[in-house]
Amino acid sequence: MKKVLVLIVFSIAITSCNSPKIAFAKGADIGWLPQMEATGYKFYDQDGTEKNCLQLLKNLDMNSIRLRVWVNPNDDKASGHCSKEETVAMALRAQKMGMRIMIDFHYSDSWADPAKQNKPEAWKNHSFPELLNDVYNHTFEVITALKNAGVTPEWVQIGNEIPGGMLWPDGSTNNWVQLGQLLNKGYDAVKAVDTKIKVIVHVDEGNNNAKFRTFFDNATAQKVKYDVIGMSYYPYWIKKDYSETIADLQFNLNDMASRYGKEVMVVEVGGEDDKVQNTYELLTATIKAVKNVPNHKGLGVLYWEPQGARSWSQYALSAWQADGKPSPALNAFKEN
Repeated sequence: MKKVLVLIVFSIAITSCNSPKIAFAKGADIGWLPQMEATGYKFYDQDGTEKNCLQLLKNLDMNSIRLRVWVNPNDDKASGHCSKEETVAMALRAQKMGMRIMIDFHYSDSWADPAKQNKPEAWKNHSFPELLNDVYNHTFEVITALKNAGVTPEWVQIGNEIPGGMLWPDGSTNNWVQLGQLLNKGYDAVKAVDTKIKVIVHVDEGNNNAKFRTFFDNATAQKVKYDVIGMSYYPYWIKKDYSETIADLQFNLNDMASRYGKEVMVVEVGGEDDKVQNTYELLTATIKAVKNVPNHKGLGVLYWEPQGARSWSQYALSAWQADGKPSPALNAFKEN
């Protein structure tokens, strides 16, 4: 009997050693990339050779790409595009480069964030029951279009930075009953296409544990369905250095994973493009914090628009140099 038990234990050990280990996600949101290319922006490697931006990111050991999707966007280069069709085309291109895909639904025609969660124009006068159908149908259509093109996203965000809710005023956190229903409609639509896709709910200020507990306690009370808690982490926007807040990020990551039994992920991070060493250290510390979450519940870290050079976007938190080359700050992804 003892020999049998030893053989069983040995067999289990061998099986667990051979089971595939999912790689830590390191990547970037690159929603601006098609417009950058269309307007003639060129990307270069460190020796000055022109390169495909996705290849430059891959050379930095990035393995994941995040793409936002808007309902009926305009064609403004910085605040438009990102339609279903463009998102599918970009996702297919990234997947062919060996990248894993995250889709970020804003449920708006343009930017949705903590300061604004505007309904798409086409949904503006819809009743709440109609909004529930809108969320389901839009989500289902985009994920189905991706799947039909041969792309199954690994992760899908239902809403973008929604500490105050989404589709205001109907889905505001002033009405959690309705917000909970909207989030569950998005979840159900994703799972109707593929149950293996992980659904993310995303809140900003990843270092702010009180904000996260308030939001996800309410989500729990409303029986909101999701798989991953997504965080933004931008010390710049709260006017503090990362060294003052990184311990709070670590605490919050650990607390979210244990309190709600969910996986966690930093889906947006960024530092100042003219403070290369500081941004490198910020990224190194953030990657380590997510990797330190117990029980392998920290899934990854994605930089928001690292390639979105300030000369093109006027965005100060990209990680691209004026000469079209990636900032050395991004070496943090390769070295951690």
